Amino acid sequence: SAEQFAKVGKIIHADKERRYVVPSAPGKRNSKDTKVTDMLYACYDLVEKDEDFRVMLMKIKDRYDTIINGLNLKLSLEEEFKKISENFKNKAGVDYAASRGEYLNGIIMANYLGYEFVDAAEVIFFDEDGNFMPEKTDKVLSERLAKTERAVIPGFYGAKEDGTIKTFSRGGSDITGSIVSRAVRATCYENWTDVSGFLIADPRIIDNPKPIKTITYRELSYMGASVLHEDAVFPVRKAGIPINIRNTNAPEDEGTWIVESTCHQSKYTITGIAGKKGFVSVNIDKDMMNSEIGFGRKVLSAFEDNGISFEHMPSGIDTMTIFVHQPEFEGKEQAVISAIHRYAQPDSIELESDLALIAVVGRGMKSTRGTAGRIFSALAHANINVKMIDQGSSELNIIIGVSNADFENAIKAIYDIFVITQL
Repeated sequence: SAEQFAKVGKIIHADKERRYVVPSAPGKRNSKDTKVTDMLYACYDLVEKDEDFRVMLMKIKDRYDTIINGLNLKLSLEEEFKKISENFKNKAGVDYAASRGEYLNGIIMANYLGYEFVDAAEVIFFDEDGNFMPEKTDKVLSERLAKTERAVIPGFYGAKEDGTIKTFSRGGSDITGSIVSRAVRATCYENWTDVSGFLIADPRIIDNPKPIKTITYRELSYMGASVLHEDAVFPVRKAGIPINIRNTNAPEDEGTWIVESTCHQSKYTITGIAGKKGFVSVNIDKDMMNSEIGFGRKVLSAFEDNGISFEHMPSGIDTMTIFVHQPEFEGKEQAVISAIHRYAQPDSIELESDLALIAVVGRGMKSTRGTAGRIFSALAHANINVKMIDQGSSELNIIIGVSNADFENAIKAIYDIFVITQL
């Protein structure tokens, strides 16, 4: 909305170091609203069915006109919508349709801020198979932005070498922001969203969990945080640029810093707790398996043959346990079991379903003795049966297996001992 644009404008102008802006498409103004990208998909769906799409396209134009009028801009998107309509008639493709949300928002944002507009199709490249071309993009984008003091580059898309528009499949505008940060060798990549950074635990499970001030890239990968897709982290991680996750609606909050490494000690032993339900453990027993060369490879071949990836794999001298996603595994369980028997000749195989895995992550765990013991006592105190515990050699994370039914209570117990009581 125009109101959010004004908020964003204020944030950008508050710091003259904020020079390159990557907007996404207009989202929902309220819970009953539709995202512009979804409207564009629906509109192009009519194109593909050879039905009249103009009424739908005019609805989309109205969304943008409302923003323009609300900001009192002397800007018309009339010509742009004529061009879009023409390209829709010529079946320009679903990626082209989806990308127009960011493209048009970028034009308005550039006009509003008084910045130059740089079309992502001219500076972000994909090969003919649709794979992103990082080095070519970095070279062209660096050269283009070196001549541009302040610019708006729309997120989510680029173009193939023949000019066909191509969108990123996951992580959209966040990836573009990261690519632009790398190209200009930025001191920082600020990612403004609708949350004040990462929280120690899921707010649906813990009431008002504490925020995470600083987290390293490695800790983030253990937590599998949903705020940023890993593809969006890679370009800046490679260039050693820190990311700051901030909240557009609460700009005074300092948010979370994601960094390569830090000497800042966390206030708590742990940085965060994350987890997922819906796993099956496949327990494989075989005497002296640790002295049999290639045993692990043989077992994993059985999963690979059936197109199943594994989440976690703790092992002992005579046992090996593989955790897999239950929905993926259920239809293929007998095929996998017989393949393990065929390849590895185990003594026995046992399955246990409806399990949850919880990762307790923290760089502070390296320098604190007895972390695993505290987790055990917290879970025992909450009457939770621990099915598995495994500490990574990096000492940055401990993985705990519990039954699905105990998942929420286990997270509450761990949060309580490390954050609330800090025993």
